[in-house]
Amino acid sequence: MKVLMIYADRFAYNPTIKTLDFVPIMSERMEYKDVQVAFIQVEKEDEEKIPTKKFTNFVKWLSRKNEFKTIILHSFGHLSESKADTKFTLDVLNLFEEKLKNAGFEVFQTPFGYFLDLDIKAPGYSLARVFKSL
Repeated sequence: MKVLMIYADRFAYNPTIKTLDFVPIMSERMEYKDVQVAFIQVEKEDEEKIPTKKFTNFVKWLSRKNEFKTIILHSFGHLSESKADTKFTLDVLNLFEEKLKNAGFEVFQTPFGYFLDLDIKAPGYSLARVFKSL
């Protein structure tokens, strides 16, 4: 699994093109302020063992550093050449959402199975952007 975390003063998206038949139709534009955005690539090898504890510990560590309690989970299949099955990836994102909510975070997901117009305003300071291979 690969994760690119970007702290954003503002993060907004607008669904543009639906790419998977099994996902619901989404058209609502959303905007968030002062959030951590997790760009997540679930890889084929994650199908053997999901790095749930590593991911949640990483988020908890970064939340202490960047002082956030709101996180956006975004499936981002561009961090590695290895890709897990799409339905498995959605299951992993839902699992991560549940685990983070249980740890006291406010969690949202971008629409899965869509190309999105993204609007990100991210400050430039240490730990505002962190990449991790789990």
